[in-house]
Amino acid sequence: MTQQAGIRRTIAIVLAFILLVVYGFIWRMSQPVIMNNEQLRVNGAVVLDQPRIFSDFELVDHRGEAFNIARMQDIWTIVFFGFTNCPDICPTTLAVLNDTFSKMKDSEKERLQIVMISLDPERDTVEKLAEYVPYFNEEFIGVTGNKHLIRRLTAEINVAYNKVALEGEDYTIDHSTQLVLINPKGHYHGFFRAPHSEIMLRSTWRSISSSF
Repeated sequence: MTQQAGIRRTIAIVLAFILLVVYGFIWRMSQPVIMNNEQLRVNGAVVLDQPRIFSDFELVDHRGEAFNIARMQDIWTIVFFGFTNCPDICPTTLAVLNDTFSKMKDSEKERLQIVMISLDPERDTVEKLAEYVPYFNEEFIGVTGNKHLIRRLTAEINVAYNKVALEGEDYTIDHSTQLVLINPKGHYHGFFRAPHSEIMLRSTWRSISSSF
């Protein structure tokens, strides 16, 4: 009887040890891999040596609410500059961002917002953005407003764009494809180079945010 109890106790200890090892492995795998700046660059992410403060602005989101720097504080923000009439790059990028965001943990989603700021505010009204942006993800935020404020903002965070005339009165917008990263202080923290993939975006953002 005593021998059987000893065997049962040994088996219980071994099983507990195995469960502890498995739990530790799962926990470690769920933790972000911290990359140095060179590793981040290899994976398409560039972190500024010193986060940059840029001028405040007053724009409007696709729900008709004010959007300014205060809306980008106490949370990480990935900003994509595009426009709704964009035939390829913009919808592709927003689809990748949706894939990236959708596969994050709930705790990560609470610390990150995805924002598209229009480079074509004359055509991209609040109503048009309200139809366009939620199509990709209900939690994404579309922003439009004064074209001069948008021009100043893009100049301060190194986003280039240019209006290109087409036939008649039609036109398109040539623009940079990087995703801008704003840290929870509301400062320009870095950017993600194209081409974008959800795996690289998730892994690099996790590393950057965990190191902040």
